[in-house]
Amino acid sequence: MPILVTGGTGFVGNNVVRALLERGDQVRVLVRSTAPQPCFEDLDVEFVEGDICDSDSVTTACEGVDAVIHVAAMVQIGWSQLERQRAVNVGGTINVATAALANEIRMVYVSSVDALGIGSEEQPANEESPRTGKIQCSYVVSKSESEQELQKVISDGLDAVIVNPGFMLGPYDWKPSSGRMLLGVTKKQPLIAPSGGMTLCHIKDVTAGILAALEKGRAGRNYILGGTTMPYFDAWRLFAEVAGTKPPKRRMGPVIMKIAGFVGDCVSKLRCRELDINSAAIQMGAQFHYYDSSRAIEELGYVITDSRTTVDDAWNWFQTQPAVARS
Repeated sequence: MPILVTGGTGFVGNNVVRALLERGDQVRVLVRSTAPQPCFEDLDVEFVEGDICDSDSVTTACEGVDAVIHVAAMVQIGWSQLERQRAVNVGGTINVATAALANEIRMVYVSSVDALGIGSEEQPANEESPRTGKIQCSYVVSKSESEQELQKVISDGLDAVIVNPGFMLGPYDWKPSSGRMLLGVTKKQPLIAPSGGMTLCHIKDVTAGILAALEKGRAGRNYILGGTTMPYFDAWRLFAEVAGTKPPKRRMGPVIMKIAGFVGDCVSKLRCRELDINSAAIQMGAQFHYYDSSRAIEELGYVITDSRTTVDDAWNWFQTQPAVARS
């Protein structure tokens, strides 16, 4: 029987679909439209039309599969659209979990490190760290709530594992997703980088970790799928080095942070649409999103690719997809 994947048009989901096909699995993908899309070109997958926010279509999609890998989510770092993110990230997860329980199949939920506690330069966070410290923007709130709701269904008997990826780069970032940061840094060549840090990981490592969680993960358990911890300043300089563009010169200070956040929020209000540069995003950029993947390494055999290879692979893929890189 096939494995169902939600969010197959996105960065993580599309890589998961390809990895499943490479190992010989049948793959069913829940999509909002069955119209041809470049991300599925030449891929032998079964399409089921529906939406994770529609419980009936999710129930139909889960019938006759061995397992479901739930990747679909709404990602926006800001203060707005909390109810929309709750509808997708929380409500959608409840729908998938409920359908998986009813069909007695295993579920892997692809969450985010943003649902966990905050780390530091000296002490990266792990799965058991207190879930405090993160800026409570809409995305963080919705992903945290989605895990809480999923644990309730797990307590009712659902066989589900939760994985928490870090900041991912690599090929098949069609929309693009996290690759927007790489493209933005190389196009705009900013002189100032955020003052915090990230856990940079290769999408291929994360995908392998998701499949390992499907096979070996313990029900109800979280697994951080991370990578190399590094300041944004160093990461942005690496982006520029790989692309051959000008690197940032210094880190953002507190005064510039306040000004940038204030201006971003004001312009967002004038345009009636929250911009990528807003006070929530600026504050998130000042935190050290450092995470320890020891549990995944020990229990799932998780492997971490070096940061230079990770950025190289992402940049090289974007060079083969100029239309995506311009979007």
